[in-house]
Amino acid sequence: MGHALAAALAAEHHVTVWNRTPGKENDLAATTAGTAAEAVAASPLVIACVRDYAAVRSVLDAEALKGRTLVNFSGGTPQEARAMAAWAADRGIDYVDGVIVATPDAIGSAGATFFYSGPRDAYEAHRPALAALGGNAHHVGEDPGRAAGFDASLQDLLWTAMSGVVHAFALATAENIGAADLVGHMKALLAFFPDMIDHIAEQVAADSFPGDLLTIDAAAATMDHVLRTIRSNDLDNGVLSAARAEARRAIDAGHGGAGYARLAAL
Repeated sequence: MGHALAAALAAEHHVTVWNRTPGKENDLAATTAGTAAEAVAASPLVIACVRDYAAVRSVLDAEALKGRTLVNFSGGTPQEARAMAAWAADRGIDYVDGVIVATPDAIGSAGATFFYSGPRDAYEAHRPALAALGGNAHHVGEDPGRAAGFDASLQDLLWTAMSGVVHAFALATAENIGAADLVGHMKALLAFFPDMIDHIAEQVAADSFPGDLLTIDAAAATMDHVLRTIRSNDLDNGVLSAARAEARRAIDAGHGGAGYARLAAL
């Protein structure tokens, strides 16, 4: 990803790069620095993309960064982003936390989405340069942890959904249903998701959960049917059992007739 970011920037700007593994930058139209401090000294904008926040602090010299803007695309939690911002502020460094929602091959295109959080003036000062990375950029707030919060929320959706996808294929296989027979119907089912997301979002935003579309009681009954099928095939049932337990807590609390979105407010 770091290589892709540098390549996109180098297509429009003079870029100085440094990598912990020498040689990976050889094909870039960029100046290669001998040390991280040399790369930092070359520009008022410093972009980091390494494993995590601890790695950023280990490779970047705080004194060299002083008076510059650090945009950090290294992964982590909202809490780690806020701690990194505090670390930077204590050292006179402008800090913007960044999240990339794209594969490396999409960097530099309109298909690459970026979330930024931190001081808006620091972001705006370098927005023209950052625009080279991709056309779908969002500054989501002054709180340095908000970009990571957006990422964690979206990744939560993605990987929970992906667990459902692979488990559905496992269950289908156990019931002698081929993947090719099921895949079209899975895609058709997913076509309902945008409307469902809108419906749930409206109820969460209004903090009102009428059961006019889907009650927790009805959802729990359906989950029970599926869980019996899963268990009869001796398959792992952890993910759906966790969802059923969440529904049970809501029902036990008297919310069985509420809309399914009520689970977001337990």
